[in-house]
This record gives sequence, C-alpha cells and structure tokens, in this order.
Amino acid sequence: MHLTSDDLEIISRIAMFRGLNPETILHITAPARVVMLKARDTLFRQGEKATAFFIMIDGWTKHYRINFSGDEAVIHVLTRGDSFAESVALTGALFPATAEAATDARIVRIPADHVVRCIREHSEIALAMIASTAQRLQELMLHVEQLKAQSSIQRLAEFLVALAPVTDGPCVITLPFDKSLIAARLGVKPESLSRAFAKLRLAGAVVHSARVAVNDVAKLRLLATNDDQRLIKKRGK
Repeated sequence: MHLTSDDLEIISRIAMFRGLNPETILHITAPARVVMLKARDTLFRQGEKATAFFIMIDGWTKHYRINFSGDEAVIHVLTRGDSFAESVALTGALFPATAEAATDARIVRIPADHVVRCIREHSEIALAMIASTAQRLQELMLHVEQLKAQSSIQRLAEFLVALAPVTDGPCVITLPFDKSLIAARLGVKPESLSRAFAKLRLAGAVVHSARVAVNDVAKLRLLATNDDQRLIKKRGK
C-alpha cells in the first residue's frame, strides 16, 4: 500500500525529517510502504535484524522485552506521529524489543538501506538525524524525571489530558487500550492505576469501562502539574 498525502504530512513532522525540504522527504520515502496491523499483530520481534524503521500513522503499538524470568516488560507505547527503530535499523543491529499492535494500526515502513544511500547523497539528512537523536534523549530524560517526580495520579491525569478532544471544559475521553497497558505505559502497577482512577473521581474524572467523563479538562491539567493530594482534597470538600 502506497503513501497518501496525509501520510506524508505526518511523516514530514517527525524529528528526523523536520527542516528538510519536501523534495528530500519525498526522495527518502520513495520506497516506503504502509503496513496495516490488527490488534495483537506483531510488527517485529526482539532479536530480529533491523532492516527498516517505522512511523506511526494511526493506532497504537506497544514495545516490550521478555526478561530473564519470561515476563513481559513494556518499554514504550507509541502512537500517531511517533517514529521508532531508526538507530538500530541504520546500523544493522538487532531489534532490542518486540513491537506489537495494541490497537488496529497503520504504520509506514522505510527501508534502512535506502535511507543510508540518501544520507551519503545529502549531508543535511545526517544533521537532521543527529538533531532527532538529541531530541529523543531529551524526551527520555524527561520521561525518567516524570517517573521519579510525579505521583501515579499526576501521571494518569497527564495521560488523560493528552487524549482529551478539548483544552478546557467537559468532555468524554475514550481510553485507547486496556488498563493493564495504560499502567505499563505510566510505569505503575495495575492496582495503583485503579486507586488513581478512584481518586480522580474527586477531581471530576469518572471512569466507566473504556470511557472517562471529565468535568473540566483545565482542572485535570492543573492536577497533572501540581500537588495532587492537596487539589483532590480541596475538590472533595
């Protein structure tokens, strides 16, 4: 399946291609193909040789490793506009994790050997990739900082705000995947996530199965960036 104009619009905004002119992006993506996955389909497996990198167009994928005890450890959960596997693909390394569709997903696959040839022809692509790598490291550091500094309630509030269709006022948010994967994405245990959802009721966010009714997204955003216990108690008075 070939790329659409909407696909190219999303692709042009990823860090690796940001700042490149449209003609260069078209040249890099010339051999790209769209991969359609159903929920739980595997895109690639941990330990396989990386021959391409990928860009999420629609849906969600989870990336996990199998640890020594045989348990699944979720590393990332990615969605629209996220790119992944660039570094391992361009160096011919092995995929460090398994990528599996968490929902139905539309993903662009770009062959690594073609991108390497493009880099040799256009030095600005290499500079864009260096900038992309630096941005990815900054995002990783921010994520680690959030895991250390934010409570489970704040992480959940931030996650819901990112999914909200409005910036303030009431709305209904549809959870994109099951709560066990949400817990893994937020770095909390499932029981901690359940307690966080229960406490969010006092902040005006009530979960019903896969939907969350929010009284005011702006207040939820405030909860994500402030002392949650103080705000929840104030709300609950």
